[in-house]
Amino acid sequence: MTAGSNVARDYYGTLGVAQSATPEEIKRAYRKLARELHPDVNPDPEAQARFREVTAVYEVLSDPKKRQMVDLGGDPLSSGGGSAGGGDPFSGFGLGDIMDAFFGQSTSRGPRSRVQPGSDALIRLGLTLEECAAGVSRQITVDTAILCDTCDGNGCRAGTRPITCDTCDGRGEIQSVQRSFLGQVVTARPCPVCRGFGEVIPDPCQKCGGDGRVRTRRDVTVKIPAGVGDGMRVRLASQGEVGPGGGPAGDLYVEVEEEPHEVFTRDGADLHCTVRVPMTAAALGTAIKLDTLTGEADLQIEAGTQAGTRLTLKEQGMPKLRSTGRVSGHGDLFVHLDVVVPTKLDARQADLLRQLADLRGEDRAEVAENGRSGLFSRIRDSFQHR
Repeated sequence: MTAGSNVARDYYGTLGVAQSATPEEIKRAYRKLARELHPDVNPDPEAQARFREVTAVYEVLSDPKKRQMVDLGGDPLSSGGGSAGGGDPFSGFGLGDIMDAFFGQSTSRGPRSRVQPGSDALIRLGLTLEECAAGVSRQITVDTAILCDTCDGNGCRAGTRPITCDTCDGRGEIQSVQRSFLGQVVTARPCPVCRGFGEVIPDPCQKCGGDGRVRTRRDVTVKIPAGVGDGMRVRLASQGEVGPGGGPAGDLYVEVEEEPHEVFTRDGADLHCTVRVPMTAAALGTAIKLDTLTGEADLQIEAGTQAGTRLTLKEQGMPKLRSTGRVSGHGDLFVHLDVVVPTKLDARQADLLRQLADLRGEDRAEVAENGRSGLFSRIRDSFQHR
């Protein structure tokens, strides 16, 4: 209903209450409608217009004098006594502030403790593949915050103590009051003087400046278990940063950076390497000694071994490190054979190879299709013998 209409405005019907409703019933009805219609909740233009209307009506009915005028048949909004048609009556207030005003909620949190837990620290440690396989114990130097040994973490000069903040009276926060048609809306923010602690240190420790901790370099021993890999982390509890006010220290994490190996390539707990075998050795077969991470191993190469053959040495890989920190078995070592064909031959060597080729009928190469050697030759021969 617009101001100036000949039809009387239904104040009570707008809020959905009876004329005999108590102030509390009117307030509850408005709360319910405001939660549904507030622009922060319902962006629909019709809902926003409705919100302004019910807000203006509530402002009238919550005022005893204006409500009395309504009960006598008057229309305070038409006479300019309300805010209908004006700006948002909640201008300057967020929905959270409005709900606080509705339900009496307080944003007050009280002073926070000066003693806070410390942060975790991270340091990277380079290890060789052999060290990752065997496990090592290393002494590392870390740069972290430790407890101030002058004030034992309280941040005060000897013989002094913190005092209550005069600005916030020890509450750790500053309250501000804003008025609305609902009454006073109280919000609280951390005190800028004591930073929310509720107390200040008038005579801080000269060594730590009142922080309760100082930075220093210190040596820490870390035990790296066997089987670790690149990117894995070892946790040292309570060896990280000491917290402000002498709070408990965080953890120190040592992250492994595995250095590339000149022979082996790692795949989890398995290892791979390549062995170059002369053509003659691959044809005749041979045995070699292979240096592994645990010592020498015998590698038998059968006669007629082809290029690309893969041999497996069981349990010659890396230790299998479980989540419990224990080792359960080892991976395998996979040996990839690369048959080496000579690129330079003297006259005698070339003559011997020609004789071998004549003996074996291998003076010409054959085209292989889909991995089947000599397919075209066999097809040709089958036609020739028909």
